[in-house]
Amino acid sequence: MWKYFFVLWSFFISPWVFAQFDNIMISDVNQPNEPSISIDIYNTNTLFAATNLNNYYVSNDGGHTWNYHRLTSSYGVYGDPALMFDNNHNLLYFHLSNPVSGGNWIDRIVCQKSTNNGNTFNNGSYAGLNGNKVQDKPWPNIDRSNGNIYVTWTEFDHYDSNDANDKSRILFSKSTDNGNSWSTPVKINKIDGDCNDSDNTVEGAVPAVGPNGEIYVAWAGPAGIRFNRSTDYGTTWLNDPVFIDAQPTGWDYSIPGIFRSNGLPITLCDLSRGPYKGTIYVNWSDQRNGANDTDIWLRKSTDGGNTWSDLIRVNNDAPGKQQFLSWMTIDQTTGYLYCVFYDRRNHNDHKTDVYLAYSTNGGESFTNVKISASAFLPYSGAFFGDYTNITAHDGVIRPIWTRLHNGQLSVWTAIINQPDLLAINSFQMPNDLSAYPNLLNDEASIYFKINEKDRISIKITDTQGRHIVTLLNHKNFEAGKHFIRIPVETYHLQSGIYFYTLTGKNLSIRQKIIIE
Repeated sequence: MWKYFFVLWSFFISPWVFAQFDNIMISDVNQPNEPSISIDIYNTNTLFAATNLNNYYVSNDGGHTWNYHRLTSSYGVYGDPALMFDNNHNLLYFHLSNPVSGGNWIDRIVCQKSTNNGNTFNNGSYAGLNGNKVQDKPWPNIDRSNGNIYVTWTEFDHYDSNDANDKSRILFSKSTDNGNSWSTPVKINKIDGDCNDSDNTVEGAVPAVGPNGEIYVAWAGPAGIRFNRSTDYGTTWLNDPVFIDAQPTGWDYSIPGIFRSNGLPITLCDLSRGPYKGTIYVNWSDQRNGANDTDIWLRKSTDGGNTWSDLIRVNNDAPGKQQFLSWMTIDQTTGYLYCVFYDRRNHNDHKTDVYLAYSTNGGESFTNVKISASAFLPYSGAFFGDYTNITAHDGVIRPIWTRLHNGQLSVWTAIINQPDLLAINSFQMPNDLSAYPNLLNDEASIYFKINEKDRISIKITDTQGRHIVTLLNHKNFEAGKHFIRIPVETYHLQSGIYFYTLTGKNLSIRQKIIIE
C-alpha cells in the first residue's frame, strides 16, 4: 500500500505533469488572422496552416517549425482559409476569390491543390460562380472511404444589402475527382436569411461525414441552429431541416476589445471504433446568459440527427466571464473531442488566454486546460478573424489561434499530445506502471497492473511526443500484473530520454525512461 502511494505521489508532482505546453509562434508576417490548421492523418508530423488573406505555412516536424509562403491564383485569394489533406496526401486550400480580371469580388469558392507538400499550388478549381452573387465562408470535409470532397458555404444575393428581397442561403457542392471539378451547388436550407452578415443571415455551415457515408451539416440563422443530412452522397436532403437550438441571442455578438466575434456552429461526427461511433456533435457559442457571460455550448445526437441532447456547457468556470470564438475537432482514432477558445476567466479586464476543453466520454463532460503561455490584451481596432481552429489525430493535438502583442498580430500553436493533456487533470491512478530497470541498455521490462480486463496499447515516444515504436496495440489483458519486454537493440533506440505511454479503455499513463 505504501509502495502504491509513493508511485502515485511521485507521478503527479513531477515537473512533466505541470509543465506549460510549448507555444510556437507560426508567423507574425503580413498581420495574420483567422487561422486554419490541418494534420495529415497518414503522417502526423506534417501540418498545414493558413491565415488571412493569402498566407500559408507547412510544418514537417509536428508543428515545432514552420515554413512561410504566400498563395496566388488568377481567381484571387481573399481570405476565409479552410484546409484539408486528401487521401493522396495532397494539400487542399479553400478560400474566397477576388479575380484579377473578369470577375466580381468573392464570386466563387476556390480550391487550390498542392501535390508537393506546399512548395507550389495549382491555379485552382471553383464552385458556386453565379452571376453577381457573393459566395462566402466555405468549409470542406472528405469521405475517406471513397475520396469524395464536400464543401458548404453561404451565398448572398447582394452582400450587406438591406433590401428585404435579397436573401442568403446555404449551398453544398462535391468533387468526385480529387478537387479538380465541382458539382452544381444544391441549396440545403429551407428558411433563408437576410444579407446583413449578422444574426438573421444563414451562416456557419461545416460538413461532417457519417460512418456510412452520410453528410451532416448545421448552420445558424433567423430560425436558430438548424441541421440537414444526406444519405446518398449529397444528391438529396431533408425537406425540413431539424431544429437543434434557438441560439436565443443570435450568433453575432460583441466582446469588449474584439473587432468582431461570432458563435457560428461546427458540426462533427465520430467515426472511431470507440463507444460513441456515429454520434453527431454541434458546437457553438452565444450570450444567452448575458452580454458579459459568453459561453461555449454543445448538443449531440445519437440517432442520425433526428433528436438532440440537452444543452451541454463546454467551459467549466463559474458564471460571469467571457469564452468566445470556439472551434471543435474530433480525434477519429479515439473519439475524443477537443475544443479551443479564447477565455477571460482569470482576468477582470480584457486580458485573454487560450483554453482547450476536451471530452473522453462522448461530450457528457469536459475538462478545461489553459494552453497559452501568457495572456494578451486585444483592442477593437485589430481584426482577429471570425474563428480559431484545431486539428487532432492519433493523440496529436494542434490548436491554432491569433494573438496581439504591442500592436502586432501573430498566429500560434501549442504542442499538445494526448498523454500529457490527460495527465494534467488526473487525480487518481488506478494502475501501477514502471520499467525495470529505468536506466536501460540492452533490454528491460515494462511492468503494469490493471484492475479489470482491458485492451492495452503501449507506445514509446521521444521528448517531443514523436512516435518511435508501438510495443502493444489494443492487446487483450486480464486483470492482474503483466511484464512486457523492451528489446532496445531490436528497435535501434539511440541513447537519450524517451517516454512510454500505456493506454486502455479508461486510462492513459506516461513515464520516462533513459537509454544509455
